[in-house]
Amino acid sequence: MATTGPPTRNPHAGVPFTDDDTTIAAMLEDVSVPALMCAMVHVTGDPEWVRGDIRPQGLFLNEYQGYMPEEMKAEARRRAAAALARFRDGGCALPPPPAPAVLHEMMTYLACADVDPAVVPMFVTDLNLDGADAYAITWGADLPAEVAADAPVVVIGAGEAGLLAGIRLREAGLPFTIVEKNAGPGGTWFENRYPGARVDVGSHFYCYSFEPADHWTEYFSRQPELQEYFERVMDRHDLRAHTRFGTEVTACTWDDGAGRWVVEVRTLDGGTDTLDARFVISCVGSLNRAKWPDIPGLADFAGPVFHSSAWDHSVDHRGTRFALIGAGASGFQIAPTIADEVAHLTVFQRTAQWMFPNPNYHLPVPAGDTWAMRHVPFYGRWFRFLTFYPGSGLSIENSRVDPGYDDGGRAVSAGNEITRQLFTAWIESQVGDDPDLLAKVLPDYPATGKRTLQDNGSWLTCLQKPNVDLVRTGIERIVPDGVVTTDGVHHPADVVCLATGFRHTEFLWPMEVRGRAGRRLHDVWGDRPAAHLGITVPDFPNLFCVYGPGTNLAHGGSLIFQSECQVNYVMDAIGRTLGGGHRVVEVTRAAHDAYVDRYRTEIAQMVWAHPSVTHSHYKNARGEVWTVSPWPIPNYWTWTRSADPGDLAFA
Repeated sequence: MATTGPPTRNPHAGVPFTDDDTTIAAMLEDVSVPALMCAMVHVTGDPEWVRGDIRPQGLFLNEYQGYMPEEMKAEARRRAAAALARFRDGGCALPPPPAPAVLHEMMTYLACADVDPAVVPMFVTDLNLDGADAYAITWGADLPAEVAADAPVVVIGAGEAGLLAGIRLREAGLPFTIVEKNAGPGGTWFENRYPGARVDVGSHFYCYSFEPADHWTEYFSRQPELQEYFERVMDRHDLRAHTRFGTEVTACTWDDGAGRWVVEVRTLDGGTDTLDARFVISCVGSLNRAKWPDIPGLADFAGPVFHSSAWDHSVDHRGTRFALIGAGASGFQIAPTIADEVAHLTVFQRTAQWMFPNPNYHLPVPAGDTWAMRHVPFYGRWFRFLTFYPGSGLSIENSRVDPGYDDGGRAVSAGNEITRQLFTAWIESQVGDDPDLLAKVLPDYPATGKRTLQDNGSWLTCLQKPNVDLVRTGIERIVPDGVVTTDGVHHPADVVCLATGFRHTEFLWPMEVRGRAGRRLHDVWGDRPAAHLGITVPDFPNLFCVYGPGTNLAHGGSLIFQSECQVNYVMDAIGRTLGGGHRVVEVTRAAHDAYVDRYRTEIAQMVWAHPSVTHSHYKNARGEVWTVSPWPIPNYWTWTRSADPGDLAFA
């Protein structure tokens, strides 16, 4: 008689534990009490944990304790410790899961406000409380073997999106090859190894929704840990055997007669090869092609010159006169990290950056929080919700320009002015009595109009060090021994680092992509790249873009969450194609154009497109935005839940 093993434990239900009462109490000193209270509903089966007087007093991004008074947190921990001891003594057996109405109540508890029932399904899907992967592909088992075998897929890029695409293709049982120009996975986190590189979305949300997140050692992880994470994901899902590293896609050409793509690749040694693909999924991202500034004399500099995304670790920057050109997201992290190591640091910044306070930005995850993530059932899930919800972009209205509001370009609405005042107060609180520095670091454009940076005080503290100068004067030229600004001042330098960003508006560059009738995708796009949902383009069948035009997030969420939405859509479109006996799928011109028209209308009303915002990597040379999503995140999640057959043409 056949036997079966014990049922697989829900990966989010926690690893059973035998720790003594003293250890449990000590571990709970480190946890987020609001998330703990929700976890206790799962542990005990009693929703009264979120119905009493112990509750968060407010919600703000990266505030994990809900502004609870200390005595309230202490009482919550005391009660939870006793309940967890009983749970331990009972063999860590869970009661039935909370009902949907109770889950909604728990969300409202953490949000400190009613959570719109319309967005609850998005959060329930992201939480994966049943232990199943909500986005897992199941249709592959229904495909005839010969159909699957005749549908090879090429995935371009092995960053977070490319790995995700590989996971889903493997579930579908389709043959696939991931082509990655670097020597390992991780995309931007493989390349950007500069000192201080770290994510600016909470680690416990900046990860795939279908796996536990009990491994992070910092609340905002640095590059080495992120790179290790993607390495583990690749190996856990057996993707390495499907990946060609050190190989770059140079061209994709559509063969209309065959209904397939011819994908040309080049290896590091200059060798070339051709891959056959029924479908191509581009996961190249838009922050992986360095933008080098056009500064006269750059080639004449006598010392090392490198871009921040290709940091030269063979150069010992300690004790040098270091010129950092650019102080956006990368420079903002580099400067505080190296300031105490160099003899002198000169930071050249064209535009001041808005920032908002985040005291957790450099904090390690304490032992107790890691213990709870690993052992307390569903604690990690509710911590994820607490990280996600305050920045979930439920509304876009805070980013919308009020056409009747005019204060000379300082703000775009009354609400935006409040944000400006909050951000200004944070900056002023750190600068102190230094009007010259304040004039340099206080932006003169609307708050959130560019990428808003997170700060725990390190940036402005760095700028006040005696060996650090912030230069806002434009650069005239670079000379062999330094940088000359337009006021004629010579700034000596031994090393130059270009933290000057990426070719963000040049999607899929430098690949040559030709669709029907040999049409070049870059000719179709020009400097106004557009795609239906940022994913599909007419006349380019069976081609899908992840992190394509108009999908960058500037108002909430995370790019991994966004990728999960987009890859879900892509896989549904592929499944409908193959399951319907078709070879080709293509967005209709009508659906594409209607979407793009809506996009143009909406994005033009947002703060990122405001004319007072200049030198923005979101904008093209015309001052238009084709990079950023103007949609509330729940809207986009809903649109990508499945591919609408009415928007697609099959053949």
